[in-house]
Amino acid sequence: MTLPAPPLSEAWWDAYRGCIAGDFEARETRELGAERTRPGTVAALYVAYIGSAAFKGLAESTQAVHRNILSRWRDQWGDRRLKDLQPRHVVGWLDERADTPAAAQVFLKVMRRAMRYGGSIGLLENDPTAGIKAPTLKSRGIYTWTDEEVEQYRRNHELGTNARLAVELLIGTAQRRSDVVRMGRQHVRGDVLHVRQEKTGCEGDIAIGPDLAAALAVTPHNNLTFLTTSWGQPYTAAGFGNHFREWCDEAGLDRRCSSHGLRKAACRQLAESGCTAHEIMSISGHITLAEVERYTKASTRRRLPVPRPKSEQQLANLPSGSPKLGDKRLMLFGSTTTVASRRGFEPLLPP
Repeated sequence: MTLPAPPLSEAWWDAYRGCIAGDFEARETRELGAERTRPGTVAALYVAYIGSAAFKGLAESTQAVHRNILSRWRDQWGDRRLKDLQPRHVVGWLDERADTPAAAQVFLKVMRRAMRYGGSIGLLENDPTAGIKAPTLKSRGIYTWTDEEVEQYRRNHELGTNARLAVELLIGTAQRRSDVVRMGRQHVRGDVLHVRQEKTGCEGDIAIGPDLAAALAVTPHNNLTFLTTSWGQPYTAAGFGNHFREWCDEAGLDRRCSSHGLRKAACRQLAESGCTAHEIMSISGHITLAEVERYTKASTRRRLPVPRPKSEQQLANLPSGSPKLGDKRLMLFGSTTTVASRRGFEPLLPP
């Protein structure tokens, strides 16, 4: 830093004190940042949104998706002024993703969030995404497992393996893989598994049924998570997804079978067992009825018999108070997996 002339003048002393206090470095950093990111540009909106409470309040996995999409958008359009953006530009961005309509839908959703935030802080007056419709998906989305596929998987993966534990956690809780990889003994509270969803922040208790209990009974107690890698470390959601794909291949299942497909299968079977949409929401943690409806399209709406566990020995290794024979609880998948219907996630809409 070069101190201003003349030496020992008031300006000189102000600059000197600022340098000593570190204020100069902070000012210089802000000036450099301002020079790189011109006010009123796409890049300015990116910087503001990424640093906002609205963005930081999202789940980490959602933040990663938003950051990835917006950073690429900024790299291409960063110098464009926000006031010049028109709906035709948004349509053009979606047309670039015409071959991947699901990705286009996510892109539009992310852009809407960013634009609305920009409008809330005065960066732009008109939202160019307003009135733009997302592309329609022609596919049925994530494939929903059948009961036969679930049993085929079980036959090929014995109790005591990560592969078997994975399917019982997914099928017995109806949760996302990002939540399943974080579950551990510390979340077991009597006869329920306490879940705090990573994506939504919702919390609830899900009863531990016999199938899941049997898998947990042969799981080591010396780790913070039920599922661990060969190195004894927790799985990441992405790493777990890759391993689960391999386990499905080993079981000879259709390539469409995925961990998320089990969540859909759980909701489908709950609907087939006679659960209302609100009861399903209380278990899966979905926050809107539309989401539940999308997940239960594969349901035949038929009422299934509610079989009971063959014996209580399956629950012998759980704490006292575990589900007993004759418990009047909803049965997931029409088998022996018990799920709490009234003590889970609280639906946002009244029943």
